[in-house]
Amino acid sequence: MNQADEKVLRDEVDKRRTFAIISHPDAGKTTLTEKLLLFGGAIRLAGTVKARKASKHATSDWMEIEKQRGISVTSSVMQFDYDGHRINILDTPGHQDFSEDTYRTLTAADSAVMLIDVAKGVEAQTIKLFQVCAKRGIPIFTFINKLDREGQSPFDLMEELEQVLGIRSVPMNWPIGMGRELNGIYDRMKNQVELFQGDDHSQIKVQKVEDYRDPIIKEMAGEYHANQLVEELELLDVAGDPFDYEKVKRGELTPVFFGSAINNFGLQTFLQNFLELAPKPAPRRSTEGEIEPVREKFSGYVFKIQANMNPAHRDRIAFLRIVSGKFERGMSVKHVRVGKDIKLAQPQQFLAQDRDIVETAYAGDIIGLFDPGIFRIGDSLVEGQSFEFEELPTFSPEIFAKVTAKNALKHKQYQKGIDQLTEEGTIQVFRTVSFDDTILGVVGQLQFEVFEYRMKNEYGVDVQLQRQSFQFARWIVAPEIDPSKFRINSTLVKDKKGNYVALFENEYAMRTAIDKNPDARFLEMAP
Repeated sequence: MNQADEKVLRDEVDKRRTFAIISHPDAGKTTLTEKLLLFGGAIRLAGTVKARKASKHATSDWMEIEKQRGISVTSSVMQFDYDGHRINILDTPGHQDFSEDTYRTLTAADSAVMLIDVAKGVEAQTIKLFQVCAKRGIPIFTFINKLDREGQSPFDLMEELEQVLGIRSVPMNWPIGMGRELNGIYDRMKNQVELFQGDDHSQIKVQKVEDYRDPIIKEMAGEYHANQLVEELELLDVAGDPFDYEKVKRGELTPVFFGSAINNFGLQTFLQNFLELAPKPAPRRSTEGEIEPVREKFSGYVFKIQANMNPAHRDRIAFLRIVSGKFERGMSVKHVRVGKDIKLAQPQQFLAQDRDIVETAYAGDIIGLFDPGIFRIGDSLVEGQSFEFEELPTFSPEIFAKVTAKNALKHKQYQKGIDQLTEEGTIQVFRTVSFDDTILGVVGQLQFEVFEYRMKNEYGVDVQLQRQSFQFARWIVAPEIDPSKFRINSTLVKDKKGNYVALFENEYAMRTAIDKNPDARFLEMAP
């Protein structure tokens, strides 16, 4: 690569910011996503939550079942440009039943934005998603939303972040008043205030100030709120954590931003600060060691497969995270798992259902590849060499059901549907060692509903699901596995790769099996 090409590659990689938004349902993720797209000029008008309930749907929600239920079921990706940056937002399902797909999507992100409702604080789903990010050590930025509604005090929310999630926080801005009393926000980094103007809060004025004691704030926000701001920020200066970029990068300290997505309040401050602080595309581990984004040759991995994004065409799209180099439409790459060279002829980038054919893309970008059935989750595509990226994790299901086709004559379509939905990661499939029954494992009940819906609508097969009483799945790693020995407290099954998995009905049964088999390891994720 000559120096000019090397500079172009480095500059393009430096511009990229690829992040996921994680939250509990109803924290305002759809609104936040749409407003960010609006800033980038990617959509002209953001839908409001009210409009959405009246059957206009969020840009990122496209599957029919999502439109019926008003939730984000699948992870999609949106790309736009803002202020000299190329931004890739990975939209993850907020619904708790879709956490496995969400977990996997987080492997393609370089940072995460954790969205918290000011009234509800840290909720169950947020905890799960946070733990996945923390395990990977990726930087987490917190946006505390719905500041225009009554909620907890900023100090209580910061304490909750530490008590519940175990992460220290540093507020980058601070509210002036809260709920109905909300006047504005003070930006601690840039020494400026954003203040609502007019009774209907339709206007926002940004004013540069000396610091939070500046008399201008008193003139703009009134004496009571100005005094309260001084009192709170003096306390924060003494007792709060200082900003430490190294800790942020390691995922040990989260920068906190307060705002109201629906009112565009604090959003631009957040976006500008986030783009300055969020990491560029990071290296990924492979069988050849770490692969740097500025490596000359193209490489990437498939982290998600989605069938039938366009019902008219019954297509399958493989979502690929570009890890290194430059992608060019029509290029030939090695599909490492099958050992063949393939041509990437119709790559796409997305704004939910809207797609553009992409001519070039760089490390950090996400592209969609047309999949004629050759890709699996975790597949590595590499130019000029042959190495594989670290395998993507499989997460332990919590709900199980035995599945059969109602019409035995449709066995071929039934098998095709199960195979494809397993490859997409919609469900996990196990076969019992003793009777060869098919058991499905999911993280949440809604995944079964989606499975039934898609089997009927996409493959023409009615299925019967019979709930099983198992609560835990543990992959068994042992020098030798004697099926009769492991059936005492559990049902023994095999996953799609032939690994042994023990299914337990309760924690007592699991503990007993672990105690009785000291030579075996029982893992929450596939080895």
